[in-house]
Amino acid sequence: MLSRSAPCPAPTLSPPTAWQGYGYGLLGVLIFSLTLPMTRVAVTEMSPWLISLGRAWLAAVPAVSILVLTRSRRPTREEWPAVILAALGVVIGWPLTSTFALTTVSSSHGAVFNGLLPLCTAMFAAWRSGERPPRAFWAWAGAGAVLVMVYGLQQGAGRFQAGDVWLLVAVVLGGMGYAEGARAARTLGGARTICWALAISAPVLTVPVMLLLRDAAATTGWPGMPVMGAFAYLAFGSMFLGFFAWYRGLAIGGIARVGQVQLLQPFLTVLAAATLFHESVEPSAFVFAAAVILVIAGGRRAMLNSAR
Repeated sequence: MLSRSAPCPAPTLSPPTAWQGYGYGLLGVLIFSLTLPMTRVAVTEMSPWLISLGRAWLAAVPAVSILVLTRSRRPTREEWPAVILAALGVVIGWPLTSTFALTTVSSSHGAVFNGLLPLCTAMFAAWRSGERPPRAFWAWAGAGAVLVMVYGLQQGAGRFQAGDVWLLVAVVLGGMGYAEGARAARTLGGARTICWALAISAPVLTVPVMLLLRDAAATTGWPGMPVMGAFAYLAFGSMFLGFFAWYRGLAIGGIARVGQVQLLQPFLTVLAAATLFHESVEPSAFVFAAAVILVIAGGRRAMLNSAR
């Protein structure tokens, strides 16, 4: 008589580790590091309004397609506020303000200001997501803010340029969008979060984008292939695929902690601007980028020490 064998237990999936969060975060940063140089290329032949709003509208096409094909669930009542704020921050706010900034300043200049994004993200995480960095972390954050203001004054011959103001606003909006998107991604998932943020933005953007396209066709005509390529990267890379990895990394490893991976972005952006786009980069940009990274690394160390 054959004995009935015991059923094999179903394999259990181990929860994602903090290192996986860092890995996803690094992938997102690598994609984001080309955003400012690509924007700098695009503004040579396209209006800032069309670049910032058009890339979000174009990225909404694959986002809505994914939601429909996968029959993705809608955000819950608790998730909707974070998705809406993420859309305001990174779908509309940050692209618009950073694009206006790059009409007057270089992408390497903007990269140094973007060094404040991890600190700003951590501030929103503390406010909205319940993360509580120690006092030493905020001291480093204040030092970073002073350092960036000194750099802006030095580049503007003792006064802030209009581009610096736009960059500071972009940092605030970006930090909010990162933190809120990561908050929603904890339960909604990184891919669904950015897809829904783009989907709810599309109806608002459709009429302005159509009007901007009409005006562009009547005045400047279609841009050249390099500009079209840069615009396509902004839509499908910076606005779409990069957030798949970035939101997942923040959700897995912690918003304030994994957000510090972005301290690598100023260096990556400055190197890309110099090597790929032959942009003239002053030595002071590297010095201030390194200083901002050291300040943010000090903030990260303060958080690690408080956790021990």
